[in-house]
Amino acid sequence: MLAAEQLRVVEAAIAAHRGTEGAALPILHHIQSALGFVPQAVLPVVAEALNRSRAELHGVASFYHDFRDAPAGRHLVQLCQAEACQAMGVRQVTRESEQRLGLALGETSPDGALTLEAVYCLGLCACAPAALVDGAPLGRVDAAALAAAVGR
Repeated sequence: MLAAEQLRVVEAAIAAHRGTEGAALPILHHIQSALGFVPQAVLPVVAEALNRSRAELHGVASFYHDFRDAPAGRHLVQLCQAEACQAMGVRQVTRESEQRLGLALGETSPDGALTLEAVYCLGLCACAPAALVDGAPLGRVDAAALAAAVGR
């Protein structure tokens, strides 16, 4: 069930983008931007507005890594897993970061303080391995630098 504020956001997103070709993505991005995530309960509302199936909207929302179905932590660490970062050791950085932060990729800490996410190419290949911490880019990152950036 959607809260009243969430429903207002969904209705505004639909109104703003309904006439756009390929409106599903702009609507979902609008919702994610406003709420910080795309609640599962919005998918049937958007599907109906676009005359699409719920399965189709679920497919769109689950395919793109940018969309999350739960709020992120207060600090968001996005660790690039693309080829250039892999070549520069991101798998080891990921393992060490998971241990140091006590989270696996895709998890949020129980206190809501931190989310650790995989992303695929930040465009910082020359500085691999790369990450975004609360939207700020970090290059040549290691587990200690990530932990320090979020105060852990």
